[in-house]
Amino acid sequence: MIEVNNLSKRYGSLKAVNNISFTVEKGEILGFLGPNAAGKTSTLRMLTCYIPPTSGSAKVNGYDVFYDSMEVRKRIGYLPEHVPLYLDMRVNDYLDFVSRVKNVGQRDRDQLLKNVIGRCGLDTEKSRIIGTLSKGYRQRVGIAQALIGDPEVLLLDEPTTGLDPRQITEIRELIKDLGQGHTVVLSTHILPEVSMICDRVVIINKGKLVALDSVANLTKALTKSQMTQINVKGESGRLMAALKAVNGVLAVDKKPDMDIADGGVTYVVHAELDSDVREAIARAIVNAGLGLHEMRPYTLSLEDIFLALTGDDVKGKGRKRN
Repeated sequence: MIEVNNLSKRYGSLKAVNNISFTVEKGEILGFLGPNAAGKTSTLRMLTCYIPPTSGSAKVNGYDVFYDSMEVRKRIGYLPEHVPLYLDMRVNDYLDFVSRVKNVGQRDRDQLLKNVIGRCGLDTEKSRIIGTLSKGYRQRVGIAQALIGDPEVLLLDEPTTGLDPRQITEIRELIKDLGQGHTVVLSTHILPEVSMICDRVVIINKGKLVALDSVANLTKALTKSQMTQINVKGESGRLMAALKAVNGVLAVDKKPDMDIADGGVTYVVHAELDSDVREAIARAIVNAGLGLHEMRPYTLSLEDIFLALTGDDVKGKGRKRN
């Protein structure tokens, strides 16, 4: 459905997108990730024909974004990071206006708007002025305008930015539903939602592609040690000495952001991949006179993967790849 081949974009001397290639299959939800200024928005703008590429090519359903831009635009719906809404218009009037801009015929327009409004959960808000809506409902209006014309491809740039947890959950469920009938490219900084709804992820850093795979495959590729998460109460130096004396233990990372109220501290113990050292770890903690509150397997999160691949290496878990 989407084919990107050696795509690049320069702004003067700055190479915002540097020779990236990837594909998105029909019906797939692809997470498009990267740090700030990584080139995500520039890539999406090239796919929407908003800006031309400096070199390389991109096609949507076989149509080239440079040579067949009008055909591409007929097949995409775009939600930019800053939603282009007319705040003084009512929801239904704005969506009707967008449908006219997209040349939706009068005979189809009423039913199309009814379907889009219902699908985006806007039935109770359709007569309200957009400027009076909460940010969550404004995002829904933005997604609704992207859906008008029933495009084959949806490009969503930070659709949950600034929303509260309830609104994020609602928009996440909406995106999952949209994935059943559309090809979706989702750019976001909220990594847990990518893990929940995306089939694969593309990660770019400083304009370059650094990963393209499923989260499960990336986790497997970057897991360089067996990891066990423990929560222990007691003196840290004594614990470190006890654990490092266990045969097969490679390293111990303290996780201060995961401390618990009664004084327990969370650590991740890295051991050789073919070693099961959990019993030895438990025995070492008890023999050292420390309190073992919890022990469980630890797997890399998408956040760990993201940090490793964008330059902030996670100890014992992987290495930056170009």
